[in-house]
Amino acid sequence: MHKRDFMKAALVGAASLSAGAANAAKPAAAIDDRAYMAGLLEKIASPVLAAMSKGELKKTFPLEVSPTWDGRDRNVAYLECFGRLISGVSPWLALPDDETAEGKVRKRLKDQAVQAYVHSVDPKSPDYLAWGGTGQALVDSSYYTQALLRAPKTLWDPLDATTKKRIVAEIKGLRRANPPITNWLLFAAMNEAFLMQIGEEYDPMRLSLAVRAINSWYVGDGWIKDGEKFHFDYYNSFVMHPMMIQVLEIMEANKAPFWKDDLTQWRELSVRRAQRYCEHLERLVSPEGAFPPFGRSLTYRTAAFQPLAFMAKRKQLPEKLSEGQVRAALTAVHKAVFSQASNFTKDGFLTIGFVGANPALGDWYSNNGSMYITSEGFLALGLPASDSFWTTPAQPWTQKLAFAGQPFQKDYAVDY
Repeated sequence: MHKRDFMKAALVGAASLSAGAANAAKPAAAIDDRAYMAGLLEKIASPVLAAMSKGELKKTFPLEVSPTWDGRDRNVAYLECFGRLISGVSPWLALPDDETAEGKVRKRLKDQAVQAYVHSVDPKSPDYLAWGGTGQALVDSSYYTQALLRAPKTLWDPLDATTKKRIVAEIKGLRRANPPITNWLLFAAMNEAFLMQIGEEYDPMRLSLAVRAINSWYVGDGWIKDGEKFHFDYYNSFVMHPMMIQVLEIMEANKAPFWKDDLTQWRELSVRRAQRYCEHLERLVSPEGAFPPFGRSLTYRTAAFQPLAFMAKRKQLPEKLSEGQVRAALTAVHKAVFSQASNFTKDGFLTIGFVGANPALGDWYSNNGSMYITSEGFLALGLPASDSFWTTPAQPWTQKLAFAGQPFQKDYAVDY
């Protein structure tokens, strides 16, 4: 049996056996959903983490760039690949070790991830990342630090003192970057939030500016502009809502200076707006699991559904959305997108595309390292297999009900 087929079978077995007799009462679909999602994330993550843990990512990663590539240093691809992947996979790796097949996979990936962090900042390592750049390095450093914030005990605490010191130095060094007044402000803020959380010197200006800018760009009904103009794309999913909430939470927990305003109220309002956006996302899923391909960065695939996975992981889904319907919709989306074998190279790395390989869909900034942001669609795997999100019976999502002629909830705009 091929190794990957074996792993997929093992994950199914793990989901069936991990909770013992309690699983006898679980619907088969609920068990299969987790097994499928865990198996798919392992397939995405393993080639990257296995290679980088040995300092061999640059050696083995088959670099691919968009046909409209703008000529920037191609070395940014490796920071994009690792930073984006580890951000999405970190909550899953943060689960406690166990002896199930899934648990053994997590343990392997976790150990590899820690070693990958060591290589990423070691100037003598072949996999020392492209920290010397400015713009793009700032973007992907924020996913790199976001992972450390999402799984500090798993990814930060085990690092040796030298590696920690090097990470801090590289992150502070990226203050030289001059971000455009767009979603990029949150990348700078995420790095400062990381520094604040670990007790390092941080820049309150970068935090406050990002939070106030994003709030000022809120256009209503859960949607946020990306700068001066509204863009109808999935950047509310890729960046805006998840990063805004996480930055505000860290600022609030650390009592960050925030002139004359209540950070708790700002965070609570941001959560409510993200919940409303989640209601829109759920309604975008067709009865077959398809969703509309609009806007730029479509090759980020299922990262478009990060807010649903993010809020499910936090137990903050809106009241109108049940865990059963969200899990079923997310599973259907992943199956629809990853139905084509050409999503992966023969060596198991992601290709540029949407459903399957389609390099022409890449934007001028796209490389195959960029594609690993799709891992953000798997955040709900940070909930244990015994959690109600995974054990509750699957339920039809909105479009599945609507196009089956069944009753479904009406939808109205909100004023917050």
